[in-house]
Amino acid sequence: MAVPEELTKRADTLLGPHAVREALQAGSRQVDKIFLARDLKGAVAREILGLARQAGVPVKALDRRALSAMTAGLKHQGVVAAVAAVRYRELPDLLDIAERSGRPPLLLILDGVVDPRNVGALARTAEAAGAHGLLLLKYHAAGVTPSAEKAAAGAFEHLAVARVTNLDQALSSLKAAGLWVVGADPAATLPCTGADLTGPLALVIGGEGKGLRALTRTRCDLLVRIPTLGHLRSLNASVAGGILLYEVLRQRLRQEDGPEGGRGTALAPTGGPRPGVEKKLP
Repeated sequence: MAVPEELTKRADTLLGPHAVREALQAGSRQVDKIFLARDLKGAVAREILGLARQAGVPVKALDRRALSAMTAGLKHQGVVAAVAAVRYRELPDLLDIAERSGRPPLLLILDGVVDPRNVGALARTAEAAGAHGLLLLKYHAAGVTPSAEKAAAGAFEHLAVARVTNLDQALSSLKAAGLWVVGADPAATLPCTGADLTGPLALVIGGEGKGLRALTRTRCDLLVRIPTLGHLRSLNASVAGGILLYEVLRQRLRQEDGPEGGRGTALAPTGGPRPGVEKKLP
């Protein structure tokens, strides 16, 4: 079965109604064409058709076998879109976005996460929790693939993503810009609930199975663990990242309700910026 020319000329597609709808609503990326399953009915189909009509995006109806062929068997739920590539930002861009927000910077860094579904799930949670950007490794790690975009359910339309070749240098730059680097480590002595996570923060999540790399671990200002009561001490990367992101959000929301809200019992790092550093990346 022939794959439509719109997809053979490009590597970037969006899969699933949520991702496609979010791209149309946000207008952050050019959507060239949408392919809908002929049997797709109901409110979802009507909404996507309406948004596509408003944006002037052509829509083509195909049977589900054709959609599965063009997506190499990936789950599409009857909706596929040919889109322009995700525009990766530079590291300073993420800090600029945070500064414009008026809130303390919160960046999520993935240290060698290789499953694109985890990348997408973490992006979705990071965007919902108010993170200003996502930092990925350029090599030996998953990027923003169609599988990641489907799992993100539209988060990449709102969350800035940067990639770096050298994470050690990136962490040093973030420290120089005033951020505290906090790594997730199930062997850490300090629980995440005992650390002050209200200040400028770069949260680092390690790869599946291996966790943080040794060099990354040494570059962290603080290592925290997620408290557990069961026999297992480690969690899936996307689950661990989600729990920590919402611990950050919980503390920050509580801090807004009172001057001492959100401060953990062990104030390391402190909620304030590093003394004597610039807010911008060099």
